[in-house]
Amino acid sequence: MKNARDKNYMPDSYGYFGEYGGRFVPETLVAALKELEKGFRHIARSPSFRNELSYYLKHYVGRPTPLYFAERMSADLGGAKVYLKREDLAHTGAHKINNTVGQVLLAKKLGKKRIIAETGAGQHGVATATAAALFGLPCEVYMGELDVKRQALNVDRMRLLGTKVVPVYSGSMTLKDAMNEAIRDWVTNVETTHYVIGSVAGPHPYPEIVRHFQSVIGTEAKRQIMEAEHRLPDVLIACIGGGSNSMGLFYPFIKNDKVGLIGVEAGGLGIKSGKHGASLTAGEKGVLHGTMTKILMDRDGQIINPHSISAGLDYPGVGPELSHLHDTGRLQVYTANDDAVLSATSYLSKTEGIIPALESAHAIACSRTYVKRLPKKAVVIINISGRGDKDMDIIRENIDLINDKGRLKKYHD
Repeated sequence: MKNARDKNYMPDSYGYFGEYGGRFVPETLVAALKELEKGFRHIARSPSFRNELSYYLKHYVGRPTPLYFAERMSADLGGAKVYLKREDLAHTGAHKINNTVGQVLLAKKLGKKRIIAETGAGQHGVATATAAALFGLPCEVYMGELDVKRQALNVDRMRLLGTKVVPVYSGSMTLKDAMNEAIRDWVTNVETTHYVIGSVAGPHPYPEIVRHFQSVIGTEAKRQIMEAEHRLPDVLIACIGGGSNSMGLFYPFIKNDKVGLIGVEAGGLGIKSGKHGASLTAGEKGVLHGTMTKILMDRDGQIINPHSISAGLDYPGVGPELSHLHDTGRLQVYTANDDAVLSATSYLSKTEGIIPALESAHAIACSRTYVKRLPKKAVVIINISGRGDKDMDIIRENIDLINDKGRLKKYHD
Protein backbone atom coordinates (compact mmCIF):
# COMPACT_ATOMS: atom_id res chain seq x y z
CA MET A 1 0.00 0.00 0.00
CA LYS A 2 1.20 3.49 -0.76
CA ASN A 3 1.83 5.69 2.22
CA ALA A 4 -1.35 7.57 3.12
CA ARG A 5 0.63 10.81 3.02
CA ASP A 6 1.40 10.30 -0.67
CA LYS A 7 0.65 13.55 -2.50
CA ASN A 8 -1.55 11.55 -4.89
CA TYR A 9 -4.22 11.47 -2.20
CA MET A 10 -4.89 15.06 -3.22
CA PRO A 11 -5.98 15.83 -6.80
CA ASP A 12 -3.26 17.20 -9.05
CA SER A 13 -3.71 20.37 -11.10
CA TYR A 14 -5.69 18.39 -13.70
CA GLY A 15 -8.02 16.90 -11.10
CA TYR A 16 -6.56 13.40 -10.96
CA PHE A 17 -6.31 11.15 -7.92
CA GLY A 18 -3.67 8.78 -9.24
CA GLU A 19 -5.20 7.33 -12.42
CA TYR A 20 -8.71 8.57 -11.72
CA GLY A 21 -10.49 11.88 -12.13
CA GLY A 22 -9.97 14.55 -14.77
CA ARG A 23 -12.38 16.58 -16.82
CA PHE A 24 -14.07 14.73 -19.73
CA VAL A 25 -16.75 17.20 -20.82
CA PRO A 26 -17.98 19.12 -23.88
CA GLU A 27 -15.90 22.18 -24.72
CA THR A 28 -18.88 24.33 -23.71
CA LEU A 29 -18.40 23.34 -20.06
CA VAL A 30 -14.63 23.70 -19.78
CA ALA A 31 -14.74 27.45 -19.16
CA ALA A 32 -17.53 27.05 -16.59
CA LEU A 33 -15.58 24.37 -14.73
CA LYS A 34 -12.45 26.53 -14.70
CA GLU A 35 -14.51 29.46 -13.42
CA LEU A 36 -15.96 27.23 -10.71
CA GLU A 37 -12.53 25.97 -9.72
CA LYS A 38 -11.15 29.50 -9.53
CA GLY A 39 -14.15 30.67 -7.50
CA PHE A 40 -13.84 27.72 -5.16
CA ARG A 41 -10.15 28.37 -4.54
CA HIS A 42 -10.65 32.10 -4.00
CA ILE A 43 -14.07 32.40 -2.35
CA ALA A 44 -14.89 29.14 -0.54
CA ARG A 45 -11.63 29.10 1.37
CA SER A 46 -11.67 32.76 2.36
CA PRO A 47 -12.25 33.59 6.06
CA SER A 48 -15.42 35.56 5.30
CA PHE A 49 -17.01 32.69 3.35
CA ARG A 50 -16.00 30.13 5.96
CA ASN A 51 -17.51 32.26 8.70
CA GLU A 52 -20.76 32.69 6.79
CA LEU A 53 -20.97 28.99 5.98
CA SER A 54 -20.22 28.08 9.61
CA TYR A 55 -23.11 30.27 10.70
CA TYR A 56 -25.58 28.40 8.45
CA LEU A 57 -24.18 24.99 9.35
CA LYS A 58 -24.61 25.72 13.05
CA HIS A 59 -27.85 27.68 13.16
CA TYR A 60 -29.67 26.29 10.11
CA VAL A 61 -28.35 22.77 9.46
CA GLY A 62 -27.96 21.96 13.15
CA ARG A 63 -24.27 21.07 13.31
CA PRO A 64 -22.45 19.52 14.95
CA THR A 65 -24.47 16.32 14.66
CA PRO A 66 -24.08 13.92 17.60
CA LEU A 67 -21.61 11.06 17.78
CA TYR A 68 -23.76 8.57 19.65
CA PHE A 69 -22.46 5.55 21.60
CA ALA A 70 -24.69 2.63 20.53
CA GLU A 71 -24.57 0.71 23.81
CA ARG A 72 -27.00 -2.10 23.03
CA MET A 73 -25.59 -2.64 19.53
CA SER A 74 -22.06 -2.71 20.94
CA ALA A 75 -22.98 -5.36 23.48
CA ASP A 76 -24.86 -7.44 20.91
CA LEU A 77 -21.93 -7.43 18.48
CA GLY A 78 -19.37 -8.62 21.00
CA GLY A 79 -18.36 -5.62 23.04
CA ALA A 80 -16.35 -3.40 20.69
CA LYS A 81 -17.47 0.20 21.15
CA VAL A 82 -19.73 1.25 18.26
CA TYR A 83 -20.43 4.95 17.73
CA LEU A 84 -22.97 6.28 15.22
CA LYS A 85 -22.36 9.61 13.48
CA ARG A 86 -25.92 10.92 13.35
CA GLU A 87 -26.17 12.71 10.00
CA ASP A 88 -29.82 11.65 10.00
CA LEU A 89 -30.36 14.42 12.56
CA ALA A 90 -29.17 17.19 10.24
CA HIS A 91 -31.82 19.48 8.72
CA THR A 92 -33.68 17.66 5.88
CA GLY A 93 -32.70 14.29 7.37
CA ALA A 94 -29.38 13.49 5.70
CA HIS A 95 -25.79 14.60 5.18
CA LYS A 96 -26.57 16.08 1.74
CA ILE A 97 -27.42 19.49 3.20
CA ASN A 98 -23.75 20.08 4.15
CA ASN A 99 -22.77 20.21 0.50
CA THR A 100 -25.81 21.97 -0.93
CA VAL A 101 -25.68 24.90 1.49
CA GLY A 102 -21.98 25.28 0.66
CA GLN A 103 -22.43 25.03 -3.10
CA VAL A 104 -25.51 27.25 -3.37
CA LEU A 105 -23.84 29.91 -1.21
CA LEU A 106 -20.78 29.67 -3.48
CA ALA A 107 -22.98 29.92 -6.59
CA LYS A 108 -24.62 33.07 -5.25
CA LYS A 109 -21.19 34.62 -4.61
CA LEU A 110 -20.30 33.74 -8.23
CA GLY A 111 -23.37 35.61 -9.49
CA LYS A 112 -25.35 32.59 -10.71
CA LYS A 113 -29.10 33.13 -10.97
CA ARG A 114 -30.42 29.58 -11.19
CA ILE A 115 -29.74 26.21 -9.54
CA ILE A 116 -30.11 22.73 -11.03
CA ALA A 117 -29.36 19.29 -9.58
CA GLU A 118 -29.91 15.59 -10.05
CA THR A 119 -31.20 13.22 -7.40
CA GLY A 120 -31.73 9.51 -6.83
CA ALA A 121 -33.13 8.83 -3.38
CA GLY A 122 -34.35 12.41 -3.31
CA GLN A 123 -32.26 13.47 -0.31
CA HIS A 124 -29.85 15.51 -2.44
CA GLY A 125 -32.81 16.96 -4.33
CA VAL A 126 -34.53 17.99 -1.09
CA ALA A 127 -31.27 19.42 0.26
CA THR A 128 -30.68 21.41 -2.94
CA ALA A 129 -34.27 22.65 -2.96
CA THR A 130 -33.86 23.68 0.68
CA ALA A 131 -30.63 25.59 0.04
CA ALA A 132 -32.10 27.28 -3.04
CA ALA A 133 -35.11 28.42 -1.00
CA LEU A 134 -32.81 29.61 1.80
CA PHE A 135 -30.82 31.81 -0.58
CA GLY A 136 -33.72 32.83 -2.83
CA LEU A 137 -32.70 31.15 -6.10
CA PRO A 138 -35.00 29.26 -8.52
CA CYS A 139 -34.25 25.55 -8.72
CA GLU A 140 -34.95 22.55 -10.96
CA VAL A 141 -34.13 18.98 -9.99
CA TYR A 142 -33.90 16.09 -12.45
CA MET A 143 -35.06 12.73 -11.14
CA GLY A 144 -35.51 9.37 -12.86
CA GLU A 145 -39.15 8.38 -13.21
CA LEU A 146 -38.54 5.14 -11.30
CA ASP A 147 -37.12 7.15 -8.39
CA VAL A 148 -40.01 9.65 -8.62
CA LYS A 149 -42.37 6.75 -7.90
CA ARG A 150 -40.38 5.06 -5.15
CA GLN A 151 -39.44 8.34 -3.45
CA ALA A 152 -42.77 10.16 -3.73
CA LEU A 153 -42.45 11.78 -0.31
CA ASN A 154 -39.23 13.54 -1.28
CA VAL A 155 -40.79 14.68 -4.56
CA ASP A 156 -43.58 16.32 -2.57
CA ARG A 157 -41.03 17.95 -0.25
CA MET A 158 -39.09 19.44 -3.17
CA ARG A 159 -42.24 20.85 -4.74
CA LEU A 160 -43.36 22.34 -1.42
CA LEU A 161 -39.97 24.07 -1.22
CA GLY A 162 -40.66 25.73 -4.57
CA THR A 163 -38.47 23.51 -6.77
CA LYS A 164 -39.56 22.14 -10.13
CA VAL A 165 -39.04 18.36 -10.27
CA VAL A 166 -38.33 17.14 -13.80
CA PRO A 167 -38.99 13.39 -14.30
CA VAL A 168 -36.53 11.61 -16.61
CA TYR A 169 -37.97 8.80 -18.74
CA SER A 170 -34.84 7.72 -20.62
CA GLY A 171 -32.62 4.70 -19.93
CA SER A 172 -33.16 3.00 -16.59
CA MET A 173 -35.03 6.09 -15.31
CA THR A 174 -32.75 6.30 -12.26
CA LEU A 175 -29.87 8.44 -10.98
CA LYS A 176 -27.53 7.89 -13.96
CA ASP A 177 -30.16 9.18 -16.39
CA ALA A 178 -31.11 12.10 -14.14
CA MET A 179 -27.46 13.17 -14.12
CA ASN A 180 -27.32 12.93 -17.92
CA GLU A 181 -30.28 15.32 -18.24
CA ALA A 182 -28.90 17.74 -15.67
CA ILE A 183 -25.63 17.95 -17.62
CA ARG A 184 -27.57 18.65 -20.85
CA ASP A 185 -29.40 21.47 -19.09
CA TRP A 186 -26.14 22.91 -17.78
CA VAL A 187 -24.54 22.88 -21.24
CA THR A 188 -27.45 24.96 -22.53
CA ASN A 189 -27.63 27.43 -19.63
CA VAL A 190 -24.06 27.50 -18.38
CA GLU A 191 -23.77 31.29 -18.15
CA THR A 192 -26.57 31.73 -15.62
CA THR A 193 -26.87 28.33 -13.98
CA HIS A 194 -24.92 26.46 -11.31
CA TYR A 195 -25.17 22.66 -11.31
CA VAL A 196 -25.06 21.30 -7.76
CA ILE A 197 -23.61 17.80 -8.05
CA GLY A 198 -24.45 15.80 -4.96
CA SER A 199 -21.63 13.30 -4.85
CA VAL A 200 -17.83 13.19 -5.08
CA ALA A 201 -18.22 12.30 -8.74
CA GLY A 202 -18.37 14.27 -11.98
CA PRO A 203 -15.67 16.36 -13.66
CA HIS A 204 -12.95 18.25 -11.81
CA PRO A 205 -13.34 20.23 -9.52
CA TYR A 206 -16.60 18.64 -8.27
CA PRO A 207 -15.05 15.64 -6.46
CA GLU A 208 -12.84 18.02 -4.49
CA ILE A 209 -15.61 20.57 -3.86
CA VAL A 210 -18.12 18.04 -2.55
CA ARG A 211 -15.46 16.36 -0.42
CA HIS A 212 -14.51 19.76 1.01
CA PHE A 213 -18.06 20.61 2.09
CA GLN A 214 -18.80 17.10 3.37
CA SER A 215 -15.55 16.74 5.32
CA VAL A 216 -17.27 18.55 8.20
CA ILE A 217 -18.60 15.06 9.07
CA GLY A 218 -15.17 13.57 9.66
CA THR A 219 -13.76 16.72 11.22
CA GLU A 220 -16.52 16.68 13.84
CA ALA A 221 -16.26 12.92 14.35
CA LYS A 222 -12.51 13.16 14.97
CA ARG A 223 -12.97 15.84 17.61
CA GLN A 224 -15.93 14.02 19.20
CA ILE A 225 -14.22 10.63 19.44
CA MET A 226 -11.15 12.22 21.00
CA GLU A 227 -13.41 13.77 23.64
CA ALA A 228 -15.24 10.47 24.24
CA GLU A 229 -12.38 7.93 24.02
CA HIS A 230 -9.24 10.11 24.11
CA ARG A 231 -8.00 8.35 20.99
CA LEU A 232 -8.79 7.85 17.32
CA PRO A 233 -11.12 5.03 16.21
CA ASP A 234 -9.81 1.75 14.86
CA VAL A 235 -12.33 1.59 12.02
CA LEU A 236 -14.69 3.85 10.07
CA ILE A 237 -17.63 2.28 8.19
CA ALA A 238 -19.83 4.03 5.60
CA CYS A 239 -21.95 3.08 2.62
CA ILE A 240 -20.67 3.93 -0.86
CA GLY A 241 -22.74 4.92 -3.87
CA GLY A 242 -21.15 7.91 -5.53
CA GLY A 243 -19.33 8.50 -2.26
CA SER A 244 -20.24 11.82 -0.62
CA ASN A 245 -21.04 10.51 2.86
CA SER A 246 -18.10 8.10 2.92
CA MET A 247 -15.53 10.65 1.74
CA GLY A 248 -17.03 13.17 4.15
CA LEU A 249 -16.28 10.81 7.03
CA PHE A 250 -13.03 9.33 5.69
CA TYR A 251 -11.16 12.38 4.43
CA PRO A 252 -10.03 13.91 7.76
CA PHE A 253 -8.71 10.47 8.78
CA ILE A 254 -6.91 9.46 5.56
CA LYS A 255 -3.46 10.44 6.82
CA ASN A 256 -4.03 8.48 10.05
CA ASP A 257 -2.77 5.18 8.69
CA LYS A 258 -3.92 3.10 11.66
CA VAL A 259 -7.57 4.08 11.17
CA GLY A 260 -9.16 1.50 8.88
CA LEU A 261 -11.57 2.71 6.18
CA ILE A 262 -14.42 0.34 5.30
CA GLY A 263 -16.80 1.12 2.42
CA VAL A 264 -19.98 -0.87 1.81
CA GLU A 265 -21.43 -1.04 -1.69
CA ALA A 266 -24.85 -2.12 -2.92
CA GLY A 267 -24.74 -5.88 -3.42
CA GLY A 268 -28.30 -5.83 -4.72
CA LEU A 269 -29.38 -9.38 -5.55
CA GLY A 270 -25.78 -10.60 -5.38
CA ILE A 271 -22.65 -9.85 -7.41
CA LYS A 272 -23.04 -13.03 -9.50
CA SER A 273 -26.58 -12.00 -10.47
CA GLY A 274 -25.31 -8.87 -12.19
CA LYS A 275 -28.04 -6.89 -10.43
CA HIS A 276 -26.05 -4.72 -8.04
CA GLY A 277 -24.41 -1.30 -7.69
CA ALA A 278 -20.91 -2.38 -6.65
CA SER A 279 -18.60 -0.37 -8.92
CA LEU A 280 -15.44 -0.79 -6.81
CA THR A 281 -16.06 -4.51 -6.29
CA ALA A 282 -17.04 -5.46 -9.83
CA GLY A 283 -16.41 -2.41 -12.03
CA GLU A 284 -13.71 -1.49 -14.52
CA LYS A 285 -11.86 1.71 -15.34
CA GLY A 286 -13.84 3.98 -17.65
CA VAL A 287 -15.35 7.43 -18.12
CA LEU A 288 -18.76 8.32 -16.72
CA HIS A 289 -20.27 11.77 -16.23
CA GLY A 290 -17.07 13.61 -16.97
CA THR A 291 -14.61 11.65 -14.82
CA MET A 292 -12.34 8.62 -15.14
CA THR A 293 -13.28 6.12 -12.44
CA LYS A 294 -14.51 2.58 -11.77
CA ILE A 295 -17.82 1.94 -13.51
CA LEU A 296 -20.15 -0.94 -14.27
CA MET A 297 -20.00 -1.80 -17.97
CA ASP A 298 -20.34 -4.74 -20.31
CA ARG A 299 -17.75 -6.20 -22.71
CA ASP A 300 -18.65 -3.57 -25.30
CA GLY A 301 -18.05 -0.72 -22.87
CA GLN A 302 -21.75 0.05 -22.44
CA ILE A 303 -22.99 1.10 -19.00
CA ILE A 304 -24.78 -1.67 -17.12
CA ASN A 305 -27.93 -0.60 -15.33
CA PRO A 306 -27.25 -0.99 -11.59
CA HIS A 307 -29.69 -2.33 -9.04
CA SER A 308 -30.17 -1.58 -5.36
CA ILE A 309 -33.11 -1.51 -3.01
CA SER A 310 -31.79 1.93 -2.00
CA ALA A 311 -32.28 4.59 -4.66
CA GLY A 312 -29.26 6.57 -3.45
CA LEU A 313 -26.85 3.71 -4.22
CA ASP A 314 -28.42 2.85 -7.58
CA TYR A 315 -25.53 4.33 -9.59
CA PRO A 316 -23.11 2.58 -11.99
CA GLY A 317 -20.02 4.52 -10.92
CA VAL A 318 -18.18 5.92 -7.93
CA GLY A 319 -16.10 8.98 -7.05
CA PRO A 320 -12.56 8.93 -8.50
CA GLU A 321 -10.87 9.47 -5.15
CA LEU A 322 -12.56 6.34 -3.78
CA SER A 323 -11.32 4.38 -6.81
CA HIS A 324 -7.81 5.58 -6.02
CA LEU A 325 -8.08 4.78 -2.32
CA HIS A 326 -9.32 1.31 -3.17
CA ASP A 327 -6.54 0.62 -5.68
CA THR A 328 -3.85 1.72 -3.22
CA GLY A 329 -5.26 -0.48 -0.47
CA ARG A 330 -6.17 2.40 1.85
CA LEU A 331 -9.87 1.53 1.51
CA GLN A 332 -11.39 -1.91 2.05
CA VAL A 333 -14.68 -2.56 0.30
CA TYR A 334 -17.51 -4.97 1.13
CA THR A 335 -21.00 -5.44 -0.29
CA ALA A 336 -24.38 -5.84 1.37
CA ASN A 337 -27.25 -7.50 -0.48
CA ASP A 338 -30.79 -6.11 -0.46
CA ASP A 339 -32.09 -8.71 1.97
CA ALA A 340 -29.27 -8.09 4.45
CA VAL A 341 -29.98 -4.36 4.20
CA LEU A 342 -33.65 -4.84 5.07
CA SER A 343 -32.60 -6.99 8.00
CA ALA A 344 -30.11 -4.34 9.14
CA THR A 345 -32.84 -1.69 8.96
CA SER A 346 -34.99 -3.74 11.29
CA TYR A 347 -32.01 -4.51 13.53
CA LEU A 348 -30.97 -0.90 14.16
CA SER A 349 -34.59 0.17 14.59
CA LYS A 350 -35.21 -2.44 17.29
CA THR A 351 -31.78 -2.29 18.94
CA GLU A 352 -31.21 1.49 19.12
CA GLY A 353 -34.55 3.05 18.20
CA ILE A 354 -33.06 4.57 15.03
CA ILE A 355 -34.66 3.92 11.64
CA PRO A 356 -31.84 4.42 9.10
CA ALA A 357 -32.09 5.23 5.42
CA LEU A 358 -31.66 2.08 3.33
CA GLU A 359 -28.34 3.54 2.13
CA SER A 360 -27.07 3.82 5.71
CA ALA A 361 -28.39 0.33 6.48
CA HIS A 362 -25.72 -1.06 4.12
CA ALA A 363 -23.08 0.09 6.63
CA ILE A 364 -25.07 -1.46 9.49
CA ALA A 365 -25.40 -4.75 7.56
CA CYS A 366 -21.62 -4.94 7.13
CA SER A 367 -20.94 -4.02 10.75
CA ARG A 368 -23.10 -6.87 12.06
CA THR A 369 -20.47 -9.29 10.75
CA TYR A 370 -17.33 -7.15 10.74
CA VAL A 371 -17.53 -5.77 14.29
CA LYS A 372 -17.90 -9.27 15.74
CA ARG A 373 -14.34 -10.02 14.57
CA LEU A 374 -12.86 -7.08 16.47
CA PRO A 375 -11.46 -7.16 20.02
CA LYS A 376 -13.54 -5.62 22.79
CA LYS A 377 -11.13 -2.69 23.11
CA ALA A 378 -11.78 -1.66 19.48
CA VAL A 379 -13.61 1.59 18.66
CA VAL A 380 -15.76 1.86 15.54
CA ILE A 381 -17.59 4.82 13.94
CA ILE A 382 -20.46 4.10 11.53
CA ASN A 383 -21.90 6.92 9.45
CA ILE A 384 -25.69 7.04 9.58
CA SER A 385 -25.96 9.18 6.47
CA GLY A 386 -29.73 9.63 6.54
CA ARG A 387 -33.01 8.72 8.19
CA GLY A 388 -35.43 6.12 6.90
CA ASP A 389 -38.67 8.11 6.58
CA LYS A 390 -38.21 8.33 2.81
CA ASP A 391 -37.94 4.54 2.52
CA MET A 392 -41.02 3.49 4.47
CA ASP A 393 -43.00 2.57 1.35
CA ILE A 394 -40.19 0.23 0.23
CA ILE A 395 -39.84 -1.18 3.74
CA ARG A 396 -43.60 -1.71 3.95
CA GLU A 397 -43.58 -3.65 0.67
CA ASN A 398 -40.89 -5.98 2.02
CA ILE A 399 -41.77 -6.12 5.70
CA ASP A 400 -43.24 -9.62 5.41
CA LEU A 401 -39.73 -10.91 4.61
CA ILE A 402 -38.41 -9.84 8.01
CA ASN A 403 -39.15 -11.93 11.07
CA ASP A 404 -39.39 -10.73 14.67
CA LYS A 405 -35.65 -11.14 15.28
CA GLY A 406 -34.79 -8.68 12.54
CA ARG A 407 -33.42 -11.43 10.30
CA LEU A 408 -34.65 -12.28 6.83
CA LYS A 409 -36.43 -15.53 6.16
CA LYS A 410 -34.82 -15.70 2.73
CA TYR A 411 -31.40 -14.71 1.40
CA HIS A 412 -30.07 -14.25 -2.13
CA ASP A 413 -26.68 -15.73 -2.92
